[in-house]
Amino acid sequence: MQQLHAEAARWYQKAATQGFAKAQYNLGKLYEEGKGVKKDISEAVRLFRKSAEQGVDYAQQYLGLMYEEGTGVKQDYSEAARWYRKAAEQGFAKAQCSLVFVYEIGYGVKRNHAEAMRWYMEASNQGHAGFGFNIGLMYEEGKEGVKPDFSKALLWFRLAAEQGFDNAQCYLGLMYSRGQGVKQDDVEAARWYRKAADQGFGDAQFNLGLMYHQGKGVKKNLTEALRWYRQAAEQGFAKAQCNLGYFYHHGTCVKQDYDEAVRWYQKSAEQGCDNAQCSLGMMYEDGTGVQQDYAEAVRWYRKSAEQGDANAQHNLGQMYTNGHGVKQDHAKAELWYRKAFDQGYTSATDSIQDEADELRSSTAAEPSSSNMCANCGIADKTGRVILKPCSRCRAVVYCGRECQTAHWKAGGHRSVCK
Repeated sequence: MQQLHAEAARWYQKAATQGFAKAQYNLGKLYEEGKGVKKDISEAVRLFRKSAEQGVDYAQQYLGLMYEEGTGVKQDYSEAARWYRKAAEQGFAKAQCSLVFVYEIGYGVKRNHAEAMRWYMEASNQGHAGFGFNIGLMYEEGKEGVKPDFSKALLWFRLAAEQGFDNAQCYLGLMYSRGQGVKQDDVEAARWYRKAADQGFGDAQFNLGLMYHQGKGVKKNLTEALRWYRQAAEQGFAKAQCNLGYFYHHGTCVKQDYDEAVRWYQKSAEQGCDNAQCSLGMMYEDGTGVQQDYAEAVRWYRKSAEQGDANAQHNLGQMYTNGHGVKQDHAKAELWYRKAFDQGYTSATDSIQDEADELRSSTAAEPSSSNMCANCGIADKTGRVILKPCSRCRAVVYCGRECQTAHWKAGGHRSVCK
């Protein structure tokens, strides 16, 4: 291949020397990439300039890009804009897109939204409506040195969406759903999701399925939700796969099928969906649709729990409590219960108390070294804490009567002190 590039470079050189503009550009690309010739960015820029000065639109656009990025030349946004305009005025769509960005942000030119819109319409007429989505995303996420601005993001998403760009239609639906840059409107969100979903856009198919599932913006219809979830799931959309698994798991609008539920949970879980990981863990714990396997249940619970899923955190705590798939460990069980509780999983309250009681009980059953309160764990390291032994068995010590009473009532010391 290198030999072919070298031969191409030889003939391009002959044509370029005679002033053939397209050959100058092609030879410049070989120097830029080091194909058939020694890599030389400065020589590439020189050849691009010669070609651009003769009016080759793609050479003008590429030279503008080099000035914008500072590749082989000193970065100069004004010079970049100058070359972009030359190419754009010849109808070169990529350069028109570049000018949209230049005027919208004000790189090398005075910021001019009207001019940005003019060049956007020129580019969209040549099939580049999707570039408006990129501008919208820039405003939505606050990239390229601009502050997040949902109103401007909405404007650009709408422009691209109205031209039929599916990703922009989906994002426009999200903006309406969240009330970002516009009054919250689930009906309008569903309308734009449907436009993108009808074009086969997986994200929008899932979102529309969720609207039907929850009855937001549309009349609740689980059969329709299932239909859209399936379409998105078959495209590999993880959240849709999880929800489809749920429908099979519980027999919602389909015949209950645990094997099929496991299959979809697995696909979703392997893509990192925490809900699916937790659900798959439950299937393994219960032996539903798979052979019961506590170790595998723990593995999936842990993956989900580490992503912050409260259900999985609580379930993992239970596995440690019962010693299922892991060595029984009440301290670790309490740790995971507390993580779940901190996220509002109130069912973990009793589990936390049970583990605290179990830990106190297991501590009291062992002979004390007389240097730590059996109830609160405070140690006498400085001589400031007075630890007194139990008056009955003298096997453990307490920092005071309150701790001794609390420990006795909790059952922690009662089992060994009678």
